[in-house]
Amino acid sequence: QVQLVESGGGLVQAGGSLRLSCAASGRTFVGYAMGWFRQAPGKEREFIASISWTGGSTYYANSVKGRFTISRDNAKNTVYLQMNSLKPEDTAAYYCARRVGRYAGSDYSDYDYWGQGTQVTVSS
Repeated sequence: QVQLVESGGGLVQAGGSLRLSCAASGRTFVGYAMGWFRQAPGKEREFIASISWTGGSTYYANSVKGRFTISRDNAKNTVYLQMNSLKPEDTAAYYCARRVGRYAGSDYSDYDYWGQGTQVTVSS
């Protein structure tokens, strides 16, 4: 059974920070790149960040570059998303996902397993 469980969402004021975590079960994590996406009400799911299996390569959407940082701890089967300088437009449900392959990428169709999402709300 493949499971990805996100946590760390919540309500924060504009300019604040949050750190999201995504815990993966068993061999769900080993050898795979991981990514974060988000979806706001009435909008399509949007790529945010991706990280390679080793953690040596990362890739970000322009909308979050310089504010968000993706990282992973392979010993803990966990991937993180540190979000700084949050803006009201960052409000969305955030999802982690496993990418088919070892390398980072932004194509939604390359991701095969998804978590249930965690809500991030940024107030102005």
